[in-house]
Amino acid sequence: MNKPIMAKATAVWLVDNTTLTFKQIADFCGMHELEVQGIADGDVAAGVKGFDPVANNQLDPVEIEKGEADPLYRLKLKFNPAAVGEEKRRGPRYTPLSKRQDRPAAILWLVKFHPELSDGQISKLVGTTKPTIQSIRERTHWNISNIQPIDPVALGLCKQTELDAAVQKAAKKKAAEGVLMTDDERRKLVSTEQSLGMDPEPRMPTAISGLETFTLSGSDDDDKEDPVPDADSFFNLPDSDDEDDDEDETGR
Repeated sequence: MNKPIMAKATAVWLVDNTTLTFKQIADFCGMHELEVQGIADGDVAAGVKGFDPVANNQLDPVEIEKGEADPLYRLKLKFNPAAVGEEKRRGPRYTPLSKRQDRPAAILWLVKFHPELSDGQISKLVGTTKPTIQSIRERTHWNISNIQPIDPVALGLCKQTELDAAVQKAAKKKAAEGVLMTDDERRKLVSTEQSLGMDPEPRMPTAISGLETFTLSGSDDDDKEDPVPDADSFFNLPDSDDEDDDEDETGR
């Protein structure tokens, strides 16, 4: 739900100038009902000057009248074309101070495992600058020898859905350019769920000499079963006639 600009100051004005319930003001301003009650008691927003939503084209006076007449009525924010898109984040992502030292590791991971991502995409994912990304790509960063690649999702610098959306965008760009991709590249350019659901492709090493003539299917000769040798031929047992001849010779 969209909130009015200067929501807390707007809530202060509505508490002071209307008979709307705390619930109605809280729903309209995107606040908790107890917080609005704290404004009325003077415990919250002390010293905050009220912001008139009617004079600033955020709320129609008719909405206030309807709300005062019906405690269950929900106030509707007045459509303001000038405010469209104001909630969209602009510029690089804000990174807390406690996580800023992890950004080089996240950048190195993205550069290593997703080289198809542009510097602009990496900058939006982890909240860094293009010169920093370029220095890590070219391995000219002052601390490059001590940086280990770590998944930015694991570091909490971005969400998995954001990373998947970025690689999906890179995949569409690759497809539009008509660039052929290997199996590894194809897996990198899909989301995590799609990658886990793919069937592994058979691979065969080609660096071994003579392997190019090797086939997995057997020949016709291999299909013929060799006759099973009998015991006599296996142990090379002498014939019974030969044994008799040997006895005669020894008897003589």
